[in-house]
Amino acid sequence: MRRNLLELGAILCYVVALANMQIADSTALGQITPLLMLVGSSMLFGERIGGVRLALIGLGFVGAVMVAQPTMQGISVYALLALGNAALSAARDLAGRKVAADVPGMVVAISAVIVVLAGAGVAHLVSEQWVVPEIRHLLLMGGAGLFLIFGHFFIFMAYRVGPTSVVAPFYYCFTVWAVISGLVVFRQLPNALAICGILLVVASGLTIVSLDERKRRLTVVA
Repeated sequence: MRRNLLELGAILCYVVALANMQIADSTALGQITPLLMLVGSSMLFGERIGGVRLALIGLGFVGAVMVAQPTMQGISVYALLALGNAALSAARDLAGRKVAADVPGMVVAISAVIVVLAGAGVAHLVSEQWVVPEIRHLLLMGGAGLFLIFGHFFIFMAYRVGPTSVVAPFYYCFTVWAVISGLVVFRQLPNALAICGILLVVASGLTIVSLDERKRRLTVVA
């Protein structure tokens, strides 16, 4: 339940921030989530990060900012909400590590969606005016909810079975996929700086995976 409430807080912070500031700013501020995850896992679970992996994660952060290209025009209370989203997302995934091993991952994912639906519904009734959605909107929301369930399932299972130092850097891929979605849906081609940032994010993530695989092989041989 703790994980679901943290997810609700993170989503509410992100939605309000995104509605009131440029997406590049909110995306860039959200990229501190992996760093918070690593600090938290080191403090709570005693995971060793290592200087090389920490440097690679820093390069991933730089690449994500190169993609997002924040304008720094959104430094306001909404920027604080975007930072709150990053902090709550990190806390959510750390709380997920405490879920009992016998609890199915899909149950965790679906329960998170239900809690978010209920909480967002209450927030909507309190602060917004009800508008009857069209069939097209309902289909889009249904599709988004389906993808959200599987997204929760995959990220929960990744943190359940894998070290935080390996899984967390792939959060930067959120920025990469945002750019790809913009290209496919809105026909917006990323500029040269964004392309360099994408390559940096991908390279840092693949290098971390390669280092972890090499360490695993050496452990098996030993």
